[in-house]
Amino acid sequence: MAEEARSRSRRSGSTDRPVVLITGASSGIGLATATRLADAGWQTLLSGTDRNRLDALAGRTGGRALPEDLSKPDGPARLAEAALAAAGRVDALVASAGLGWRGPFAETPSDTLDRMIEVNLAAPLRLIRLLLPGMLERRRGRIVLLGSMAGQVGVRDESGYSATKGGLAMFAESLWYELRGTGVGVRLVLPGAVDTPFFDRRGTPYQRELPRPVSAERVADTVVATMTTERDRLFVPHWLGFPARIHGVAPGVFRRMASRFG
Repeated sequence: MAEEARSRSRRSGSTDRPVVLITGASSGIGLATATRLADAGWQTLLSGTDRNRLDALAGRTGGRALPEDLSKPDGPARLAEAALAAAGRVDALVASAGLGWRGPFAETPSDTLDRMIEVNLAAPLRLIRLLLPGMLERRRGRIVLLGSMAGQVGVRDESGYSATKGGLAMFAESLWYELRGTGVGVRLVLPGAVDTPFFDRRGTPYQRELPRPVSAERVADTVVATMTTERDRLFVPHWLGFPARIHGVAPGVFRRMASRFG
C-alpha cells in the first residue's frame, strides 16, 4: 500500500505534499524516520554523507538525495540552498545527524571534539537559521531536534557529547518560547541508547545494562508523532522522563544513584 501511494504521488507530482528535510538519513534514526515519513505521504529530502545509501533510500521512498558533510561550517548553507532548490520550500526539518565519542575528556581528540560540536550543535542551529524565515512567512512548519538523555543528565566519559546535546536542548527550549503563536512548532526527541551504528562509529560499544537500547524504528515512530502532537519534549522510551525529573529536582540524589548503578 505504501509503495503504491508513493508511486501515485511521484506520477501526480509532489507540490501538494508537505516537504521534510532529514539529516543523518543514510543510517540509523534518520533512515528509519525517512521511511516512516515517506509512508505517511511526506516528500523527503534526504541528507547524509553516504551517497550510495542515500540514493538507495531515495529509490525506495521516492525522495531526493542531498548528500552533504555537516561537519564543515559551510555545509548547512549548502544543504539549505540545495533543499530549497529541489523542493521550493521546507515544511519540516528533522535534525537527526549526530556523532559521539566515549572516553576521558582530557583524551578527546581535538578533531573529534570539533566535529561533534559542528554536527550535533552548530549544524542544526545554522540550518534552522536559514530555513526558519520561510516557515514563519508561511506561518506553518515543524522543527524536530534529536537530543539525548546524555544532554539531560550527563554521562560519565561522554562529556563532549553530553555538552553538545545539552546545548541543543536549551536551544530548543528557548526557541519554543520565541515561536509560540507563529504556527511553527519546535519538538525535542530524547532517546536513551538506540540500536544503530552510532556506537560502532564512536569507537566503543554500548556497555551499560540500563537503559537497554531501543530500535531506530521506535524512535522514528516518535519523530513522526511529533508532526501532529502538541507535546514538545518526548522521551524514548517514555519512562526515561522519570530519571530526568529526578535529576531536575534532586540532582544530588540522582548523582548518588548514577554512581551506584552506572
